[in-house]
Amino acid sequence: MSFKEVTFKGKYIVNFDIELKTGLHIGTAGNTLDIGGVDNPVIKDAFGRPYIPGSSLKGKLRSLMEFYHDKININNLVYSVKKEQRRDSIVMHMCGEEDCPVCNLFGRNHGEHDVIVNDEGNSRKVDFSEVVMPTRLIVRDALLDEKSITDEMKENMDLEFTEVKFENNLDRITSAANPRQTERVPAGARFNASMVVNVYDEDGNKYVKELITALKLLQDDYLGGQGSRGYGQVAIKNIKISFRDIEYYKGQSKEEKLVANADSLDKINL
Repeated sequence: MSFKEVTFKGKYIVNFDIELKTGLHIGTAGNTLDIGGVDNPVIKDAFGRPYIPGSSLKGKLRSLMEFYHDKININNLVYSVKKEQRRDSIVMHMCGEEDCPVCNLFGRNHGEHDVIVNDEGNSRKVDFSEVVMPTRLIVRDALLDEKSITDEMKENMDLEFTEVKFENNLDRITSAANPRQTERVPAGARFNASMVVNVYDEDGNKYVKELITALKLLQDDYLGGQGSRGYGQVAIKNIKISFRDIEYYKGQSKEEKLVANADSLDKINL
């Protein structure tokens, strides 16, 4: 394997708010089933507050950018989990292109992978070690801004930070109803999000621009589960982007450069 020298240049620090336009459900597997409990609870932190896991955010953004850059095609998809390990295969984009914006921003796993080569799902082993780069994008968990849950909202909620939506699944053959309860973070709630884009070599602002594109796509898509039925519409607001160069981390400079400060994505010009 050949070695490619990588030069660290700095970091873009990207902070913003995620405001819910409709109820959000990011589920979790409960450890117990309480009498009278909710069928489908949302994930919460140790203090009982709902949050958006960084893994959920990053995975959704990556998926959107895979389609945006037309990367969902044969010879560009790998099995991340095969059918032998679970009921269904899990497939994702990964390629050996050195300038792939998706792999370079969201990461590329080293070693051999099963690359899908035809519609039947046949694959061949490919070693991506030659093009491995450090993952540029770091996504933090987005934490709930408790002040966004107003007293007026609490009057119409079932739990301290969430609401419970009652639904019926109908059997299309027999019309039999299957009622269930889904816990959601209500519309109007706000989460504080933070991401970091590492800059290497001659990256410049290329990959922070890719991140802004991904966030714009997210606004016109959905976050969490059941998005095709109205859940998970979000707005990205109060965006602040700053850049800290290598001198900042060496202690030779205490200043960071403010790159953007806007109340919406449309007003950012990088």
